[in-house]
Amino acid sequence: MSSASAAQHMRLTTTSPTVNALQLLCASVLLLIACGRQEGTAARQSTVALCAPALPAAPYGYSDADTPIPRHFVASPVGTVIFADNTPPSNRTTNPGAELGRVLFYDVRLSANDRIACASCHQQSLGFGDTARFSSGFHGDHLARHTMALANARFYRYGFGWDGRGASLEAQVLRPITDSIEMGIDPGALERKLAATSFYPGLFVGAFGSPEITRDRIAAALAQFVRSLVSAQSRFDAAFATGSAPDYSLLTQEERDGFHIFNSAGCVNCHRTIAQFADTVHNTGLDSASADTGSGQARFRAASLRNIAVRAPYMHDGRFATLREVVEFYSEHIRASPSLDARLRGADGSPRRLHLSAAQRDALVAYLRTLTDSSFLRATRFSDPFPCHQRP
Repeated sequence: MSSASAAQHMRLTTTSPTVNALQLLCASVLLLIACGRQEGTAARQSTVALCAPALPAAPYGYSDADTPIPRHFVASPVGTVIFADNTPPSNRTTNPGAELGRVLFYDVRLSANDRIACASCHQQSLGFGDTARFSSGFHGDHLARHTMALANARFYRYGFGWDGRGASLEAQVLRPITDSIEMGIDPGALERKLAATSFYPGLFVGAFGSPEITRDRIAAALAQFVRSLVSAQSRFDAAFATGSAPDYSLLTQEERDGFHIFNSAGCVNCHRTIAQFADTVHNTGLDSASADTGSGQARFRAASLRNIAVRAPYMHDGRFATLREVVEFYSEHIRASPSLDARLRGADGSPRRLHLSAAQRDALVAYLRTLTDSSFLRATRFSDPFPCHQRP
């Protein structure tokens, strides 16, 4: 009830003083509730604090010279990532370039109303993914798909995003910034907004040699930072980072059993190499007919499995709440579809379900949990550099 309608109701009342007093009390309570709701909405719509980043005197090491691709990623019995490195010769990662990318990644100025940053959906503690089924854009509208995690995106060779439409990482990073639902800002307006700050021109000088701020340079810096997000220090990695033969004793028996199932059941055929990334888009039988057709014929690509245990829910639409549900889907519920990936078809063309026992499902989940890289989730060089964003 609004304040006007409450007052009108009180003026028209002609009952006893006791009833009038009760009505006055009720009206007051309703007015307080209404005001509280308006203030809550206003608070939710208020902009995030703006400030300059707090950066180290010298940039953190992001370049291959300072932080090379881990040796066990280069030479691994599980599969090398070298063939999949998408770094273009024209945009090699440098320390000042990735530092600028880090600042851009966390800056809410990249949205039209200064409310959200790239990091609002891609959160470090969640493997640069999100636990919301559908993240919200700058006006609070839900996005059409679940947020895709970014770890090991350096090794996505054939397209970016769930549908693989991004031809390069440089092209992909601009899509959410200019999207009318996600961040909603015009590239020209973004260039002018950043140029008006006290700190961005200097950061662009460090990264590119001059203070000019352009959309192409913004994309290049963001791509450098995202390529630096290599996750390679999980417990599973430790077994392969010995410098010699893998030391599987670092895993429990159940985890070793899960790794064996991952390979023998064919999971490794889609989640490839030591970084476990999808080679391209696939229809994995989620639906017989899908309203979201992805890249066409309900084909989607999966992110690297690193840190998968911390970033539920799963799939492009976040339909599965737990890893156990994902495993059970591949065990029993793959659906027939004309475009179902050949690797998920039996000899007769029907869906090839894994039919895992309860113990095997538990083992596979246990193995997937070994892919959590705690140091990656806490690394300062990947963290929010804006002090005004920090919680007290």
